[in-house]
Amino acid sequence: MSIDTLAPADAAALLEHEVRELVRRRALDPVRDRPGLERLVAEASADYTERATRGVVPALADPQGTERAVVDALGGLGPLQRYLDDPEVEEIWINSPAKVFVARRGVPELTTTILTAGQVRDLVERMLKASGRRLDLSSPFVDASLPGGERLHVVIPDVTREHMAVNIRKHLVRADHLDHLVRLGSLTPHAAAFLDAAVRAGLNVLVSGATQAGKTTMLNALAGSIPAGQRVISCEEVFEVRFAARDHVAMQCRQPSLEGTGEIPLRRLVKEALRMRPDRIVIGEVREAESFDMLVALNAGIPGMCTVHANSAREAVTKMCTLPLLAGENVSDRFVVPTVASAIDLVVHLDVAADGARQVREVVAVTGRVEGDRVETAGLFHRLPAEQGGDLVRGDGFPPGEERFARAGVDVRALLAGGR
Repeated sequence: MSIDTLAPADAAALLEHEVRELVRRRALDPVRDRPGLERLVAEASADYTERATRGVVPALADPQGTERAVVDALGGLGPLQRYLDDPEVEEIWINSPAKVFVARRGVPELTTTILTAGQVRDLVERMLKASGRRLDLSSPFVDASLPGGERLHVVIPDVTREHMAVNIRKHLVRADHLDHLVRLGSLTPHAAAFLDAAVRAGLNVLVSGATQAGKTTMLNALAGSIPAGQRVISCEEVFEVRFAARDHVAMQCRQPSLEGTGEIPLRRLVKEALRMRPDRIVIGEVREAESFDMLVALNAGIPGMCTVHANSAREAVTKMCTLPLLAGENVSDRFVVPTVASAIDLVVHLDVAADGARQVREVVAVTGRVEGDRVETAGLFHRLPAEQGGDLVRGDGFPPGEERFARAGVDVRALLAGGR
C-alpha cells in the first residue's frame, strides 16, 4: 500500500507508534511526567511533519488534534480524557462501548464517542493500576480514587448483562466556603451567615440530598467555616472531601487483599479517628452501621458533620434513626432515637432544580425533643415554590445550642432575625 492511499487515521496511528517507541527507549513515565510526554510528542510531531513534506510518511490531517490525541492515549484515558479535562463535565459513565454518557451541570447527554470492548477493558485496567485495587470474578465491583481525585466505580459481567458498567465521577470543587455557594445561587446570604455561625459554634450538621445534589460540595463549603486552630479528621470510602484546614488528616477505606485480608471499613476509620485527638470529625457519607459509630462520637461531645442520601430533611433524620440498628442486635431504637435527637443539631437538605442547578431546599433544626419514636424538628429556612419566586426564606423554627452560639460570640436570635 502506497503512502497516498493511507487514511488520516493510519497517519495518526503511525505517529502514535513512533511516540510509543520513543517513550520506551527513553524510559519516560507518560502518566507521571505529563509535561515530558507533551514535549516528546511535540518533537516527534515536528519531525514527522518534516518527513511528510518530503513524502516519506503520510501527512497528518490535523497535527494539533493528533498531538493531543497521542498525549491522551499515552498519558491519560484516551478518548475519555477530553471529558476529564472539560470543567463543565461532572461525571462520565459507560453503559456499553457504543454508549458513553456525560453529565454537564447535572444534565446527562449521550456523547459521540464510540469505543470497542477492548478499549473499555484497557481503560479500566489502566485506571485500576493507578489505584492499586482489583477487579475479577471473585470481586466484580470496585470503588477507587484516580490520581486526579476522580472517583471510579466499575461492575463487570456476569453481574451486568453483557458489558462493563463504568462510572467516573469528577469532584469539581466549585465552593470551598459558604460565600461561594451564595455566588452560585445555592444559598442566600442570610442562610449562609447562619450556617457559618453554626459551624463556628460547633453544631453537628447532617447534609442530605439525592445523588449529584451537591452534598460533597456543601460539606466542603461548611468545612471552610471550621476555626483555623482546630484539628479535623475526615473519614471516607474514597477521598472526595477537600478543604484547606491547617491541621487536617484525611483517611479512606481499604478493600481486602487477594487473600481476603486487610480490609478497613468506614466503621474502623471512625473509631480510629476518636483516638487521634480530633476537634472535629467529618464523614464523607454514612450508609450503614458506621452511622452508629458517628452518633457515639457526636454524643461524646466531638462536633462533626457528614452526608446521607435522602429525599428530604425529615427523611434524613428518620434514616439516621434506622441505619444505626444495622450495627448489631444489641442496638435498639430506644438508644438510637434519643441519641439522634441529642447528637444532630441541623439538617441541610439539597436538591437539583429543573435546570440542573444545585440548591439548598431546606435547613431544619433538630430540637432535641422526642415524641413517641419521632424526633422533633423545626424549619429554619425553606425554599418557596417556583411560582412564588423560588427563594430560600426564613422559617419560624429556632436552632438548639443557643449557649454554643454565645460562646462563639454570635447573637443567634439577632442573626436569624436578619442582623449580624
